[in-house]
Amino acid sequence: MTGISFWRNHLSEKGREVDPDEILLDSSNIPNYDTSQFEGRLEKPISRVMLYSIVGFFVLISLGFIAQAVKMQIIQGQQYQARSENNMLRPVPIFAGRGDISDRNGLLLAWNSPSQNISALNGNINISATTSDQNVNDPVAVRQYATTTGLSHILGYVQYPSKDSSGFYYQEDFEGISGAEKYFDERLQGVSGSRLVEVNARGNVVSGNIVRPPIQGENIRLSIDSRVQSALYNNIKDIATRVGFAGGAGVIMDIKTGELLAMTSYPEFSSQVMSDKTDKALVRSELVNPNLPFLNRAVDGLYTPGSIVKPYVALGVLNEGVIDPSTVIVTTGSISIPNPYDPTKSTLFRDWKNLGALDLRHAIAMSSDAYFYTVGGGYKDQKGLGIINIDKYLRMFGFGTTTLDGSSSFLENKAGTIPTPEWKKKTFDEDWFIGDTYHTAIGQYGFQVTPVQIVRGMAAIANKGSLLSPTIIKDGQRHVESNVQIPEKYFDIIHEGMRLSVKIGTSVALNVPYADFAGKSGTAELGVSKENVNSWITGFWPYENPKYAFAVTLEKGSVHNLIGAAAAMRQTIDWMSLNTPEYFRD
Repeated sequence: MTGISFWRNHLSEKGREVDPDEILLDSSNIPNYDTSQFEGRLEKPISRVMLYSIVGFFVLISLGFIAQAVKMQIIQGQQYQARSENNMLRPVPIFAGRGDISDRNGLLLAWNSPSQNISALNGNINISATTSDQNVNDPVAVRQYATTTGLSHILGYVQYPSKDSSGFYYQEDFEGISGAEKYFDERLQGVSGSRLVEVNARGNVVSGNIVRPPIQGENIRLSIDSRVQSALYNNIKDIATRVGFAGGAGVIMDIKTGELLAMTSYPEFSSQVMSDKTDKALVRSELVNPNLPFLNRAVDGLYTPGSIVKPYVALGVLNEGVIDPSTVIVTTGSISIPNPYDPTKSTLFRDWKNLGALDLRHAIAMSSDAYFYTVGGGYKDQKGLGIINIDKYLRMFGFGTTTLDGSSSFLENKAGTIPTPEWKKKTFDEDWFIGDTYHTAIGQYGFQVTPVQIVRGMAAIANKGSLLSPTIIKDGQRHVESNVQIPEKYFDIIHEGMRLSVKIGTSVALNVPYADFAGKSGTAELGVSKENVNSWITGFWPYENPKYAFAVTLEKGSVHNLIGAAAAMRQTIDWMSLNTPEYFRD
């Protein structure tokens, strides 16, 4: 009883009963308990230090959030509000309308189509026929080009405004890539405007206001007559494809102002295809075309001229007093001189035909090589003009130099080459021989010219001494670059020889009833085998009161062709006499 009374008294002190297992509990684990499963262990309560540490950690985090909220809402609240509003407002360019390009008669050659919308992404152009009010970007007018052939090198093409993958424009202007689109780009492009649009979270436009209105680009009026241009191109193409020439070019120029009535190059690319770039396969085929459709042969094509340089050599011969205009030289179909490497042998320089006795007028008309060998380089008792003077007089008419028009660098062409002793030494490290002078006098050897140079030189012959700067802008002004100091009477003799060439000589293809033409043909031999030639025709009309000069070339055709540049020009003037007769009226 005493033991029972003890435990009762003890329990009463503690306020609770003691279970039997607590009476037998030892201070160590029972050996059979699995300690890895925490069997037989006593649980300890979390200490006050740990509890206070956890509570303090969460309090600090809460205080950090509260501090950041105070900073953003109170301290920087206005700044973030402004940023939020700006995110709703997006500046959008208002693209300026690009200026129109028209020909001399006001016919549109390049213009804008306002009814279409364009989306440019990294150079890929997608065109749709409709515009949406929900579209953040203002519509970009599509550049349209006349379907008239022969205009692509004159007009060129454009690249549209471009934007990045986020939809922001990094190029806000049209960019002219070639032709008039490039060289008059600043005048054509205008100044783009701007507007602010409010957009919602989906990027749809809620409202918008114009901040700066666009300024329309300037319209450009060219001196080109698109009808004549197309006819000239089509006739060059017809002859080239029919008889096998690789390409060609043609230029017609007003000899009083320097304005170009036509300037075309075959083959050509498509301005519309290159601007739109929607047909990638077609664009790629244009770029890799071995016939070089992007080469403007009228301006940058370098060609051996052949006999079309003879009128310029003749002017030098007359002005230097080498011969009298009536001096007769008997040609026998060739001349021969001692071979410089072996004096016991002769070097033969052939004419295209035995033309007999000729004065200067008939030598031009019949295009006698032997005559110009003699007066150009000298032969036996007849002195010649000499290579130094040949170079001098040809440069007076713009050969061997670049050509600049009065309004831009559009007609800046390749300088070409007039062979000289210095040129030969530099190019081949060889000495100059009399035979080199003979070949240069008839436009062979290393001679190279462009069609623009030829038409400019011919215009100076036609107007008797005014070397003009060609221009494609119709402004009615006279673009005189220099005046050739040669007496007018000598120009008259050249005119007579070129008129005789049309009546009885090598330019007889231009002998037409509706106008009097003066002309000079040329066939330039190419390569060592001389199996290929460049065919030329150049001249002016009307004969009595010249107004227009022309030059047409067909490149790299068979030497056996009987049809060439003269046929292309004849077809063109026949077409003009019916469709544009104003160019044959006094």
